[in-house]
Amino acid sequence: MASSHLLTLIKKDLLIEWRQKHTLYGVLLYVGCTVFVIYMMNGQPQAKVWNALFWISQLFVAVNAVAKSFLQESPARFRYYFTIVKPANFLLAKMIYSCILLLLMSLVSLGLFTLMLGNPLSQTGLFVAITAAGSISLSVIFTFLSAIAARTQQNAALMAILGFPLIIPILMMLSNLSLKAIAPVYQPGWWLIALYLMLLSLLVVILGIILFPFLWQE
Repeated sequence: MASSHLLTLIKKDLLIEWRQKHTLYGVLLYVGCTVFVIYMMNGQPQAKVWNALFWISQLFVAVNAVAKSFLQESPARFRYYFTIVKPANFLLAKMIYSCILLLLMSLVSLGLFTLMLGNPLSQTGLFVAITAAGSISLSVIFTFLSAIAARTQQNAALMAILGFPLIIPILMMLSNLSLKAIAPVYQPGWWLIALYLMLLSLLVVILGIILFPFLWQE
């Protein structure tokens, strides 16, 4: 029963996103314009600069694509969801939907980066895997922050205040992991950084499942 509710909620968000195509197209346009502006200002940068620019752009894409997941829900709709689903299922459905959306945007962004800004990657498959892991981490964190902001009178500024100490270590770990895919020789120790990244993402999910029911009742 819980899994069916979860799938139904995910399908609901996907259908809403598909019906409101202007939002999806707006994020895609934002991704394309960001890469084009970087290309016009800097051309094809060095590998480390390319890596830094990619993850900075992913941060802003995540803010535009994922952070609205809870903020777009009205209080009346929250009260309706309160009567039909469990809070943990609702939060997990939002996180999974956000992961799917940001993963799509990240792959589009990666394609545009390699097309317009060059391809410094020595291990493309590894970088794609790191991009997927980074999309999941950023989605989980911003969905959790969006849930908190939505239940505190739509205070979006709260996301920036709470997100800063969480996002900085995530971006640092993703940047260091990505350098392993750019380096032409094998770099040891990458699996430890990947483990920390997964544990941090899992911790945010667990905290969300524990804390969101209290926000849900407000």
